[in-house]
Amino acid sequence: MRALRFFLIVFAVWLGCGPAMAERRVALVIGNSAYKSVARLTNPANDATLVGGMFKKAGFDNVDVRLDLNAADMRRSLREFAGRTRDAEVAVIYYAGHGIELDGTNYLIPTDAALETDGDVLDETVALDRALFAVEPAKQLRLVILDACRDNPFAKTMKRTIAARAIGRGLAKVEPTSPNTMIAFAAKAGSTASDGDAKNSPFAAALVERLPTPGLDLGKAFRFVRDDVLKTTGNKQEPYVYGSLGGDDVALVPAKPVATGPQASPQDAVRRDYELALQLGTRDGWTAFLGQYPDGFYANLAKGQLNKIAAEETRAVAADKARQAEDEKARLASERAKKAEQDKAAAAAKAAEDARLAAEKAKQVEEAKAAAAEQRRKDAEAAVAKAQADKQAAAELAAKQAAEKAQRDGEQKVAAVAPTQSPSSLSPQETAKLVQSELRRVGCLTGASDGEWNASAQRSLTLFNKHAGTKFDTKLASFDALDAIKSKQGRVCPLVCDRGFRADGDSCVKITCRAGYRVNDDNECEKMREAKPVPTRDDSAKRDTERKKVETAPSRPQSSGQFTCNSMTCRPVKPGCRLVKLNTPGEPANGSEVCN
Repeated sequence: MRALRFFLIVFAVWLGCGPAMAERRVALVIGNSAYKSVARLTNPANDATLVGGMFKKAGFDNVDVRLDLNAADMRRSLREFAGRTRDAEVAVIYYAGHGIELDGTNYLIPTDAALETDGDVLDETVALDRALFAVEPAKQLRLVILDACRDNPFAKTMKRTIAARAIGRGLAKVEPTSPNTMIAFAAKAGSTASDGDAKNSPFAAALVERLPTPGLDLGKAFRFVRDDVLKTTGNKQEPYVYGSLGGDDVALVPAKPVATGPQASPQDAVRRDYELALQLGTRDGWTAFLGQYPDGFYANLAKGQLNKIAAEETRAVAADKARQAEDEKARLASERAKKAEQDKAAAAAKAAEDARLAAEKAKQVEEAKAAAAEQRRKDAEAAVAKAQADKQAAAELAAKQAAEKAQRDGEQKVAAVAPTQSPSSLSPQETAKLVQSELRRVGCLTGASDGEWNASAQRSLTLFNKHAGTKFDTKLASFDALDAIKSKQGRVCPLVCDRGFRADGDSCVKITCRAGYRVNDDNECEKMREAKPVPTRDDSAKRDTERKKVETAPSRPQSSGQFTCNSMTCRPVKPGCRLVKLNTPGEPANGSEVCN
């Protein structure tokens, strides 16, 4: 087997397959904290030390960490780093400190800068373009990380020589002109970043967590960094990346080789020898391979390659015979040989041509078979590699989750052993008052912090559990709950306002509608409808009084229903009168009218 491998390697080297150069990665890390003209920054030096250690653990070939550089030292460091990037595949610059944007151009501020006027920016700072120039020679990846978007004290005291000159609050947007170049800002263009309350800034902590993940594409890693910083800062700080990479994944740390156990698979040696024989592509190479590995998947592939070579040899022999037959036919024709000899030569030429065409067709068939077999081999190897990679990724994920769980359990145990204030030093009422105060701060309690752990306080802790994903016992105010609520920087429970009020920041304000409009059930202003007249019923009491008066009043004289007639007409008898028969001359036939 050693003789076979030596034989194949010699031929591979003869064909020009030299060893590949190892990928070289270099990094320059700068942290400026001790500024002479403004207040000292706490985190940049700590962040630079942390990030520099991350690059060293990630296996970078050269990591240069520089702290508190003046203008001359910054320019010298960038010049020396540019010399190291000429033979590097990956070049990274990380800068933490103050930065400033002037008329759309970004500048990094050394520790000795005074910046009394806007004109001093050009003389006392280092342009961001100088850092981009330093990483330009790298062949595969050029990365500049700027943790320099802090609220700039220089901009507040700087005198403007031109009133219209623009001095930004943060850093300006940058679009790299070179391919495979990325610029990562701690905060989006025009906004500022926070140093946080911890030893390191939220941006630096997220970088150290995400960037060294083996095999993780850089674009995806920075998206994870963005999510981590947004979560840590309560959506107040959003990192941003300018520039882009190609379609292939580019990882800051290469993927780890797939673990195959304590002993390499026997198929690995067969595959390597097969690839060497394939690269050689001769009958002797495949014959030697089959002599070493007569059976198995790769042996069948090798036999297919031998059939391909045999078909090519047959085709070459047939082509040579066809050419010789044509030459003989032409010779006889030129020598005016007998017709029988010419016919014989023509028949031989035709037969040779037919044999050549058949050999050509057989060669194509064998080539197609060999190509299909080779593709199946590649697919099978890719499937095996993917399965192994998935298995390793699942194992790494499980290990990471176990480590995170152990870390969380450890933090909870530490919090239980050493709380912010021991239970012995605070009464239950004082503890409840502290928890209520923190619940009010995160928007879960609307009542007073009176120290009474009543139903309202219990409902507020229930709301916190719901929106924060915790499971604290709501029947009592505990130190564990207090520490968990303190860890939240912004509002946790959504603001809920009564009808007629709307949310304005962290308070409810009354909704005021213009004339002719009113607040409806959806807390929106709607136009009031005109009132329609409503029919009213009669006053029954008045009606009863009038009826009683009528009933108690003396009755009026009523008509008797009689009629009196004369020669001309008839009329009713007057009320209170009647007809009486008097038998007097000229009396009407029906009687005379007599009244009381």
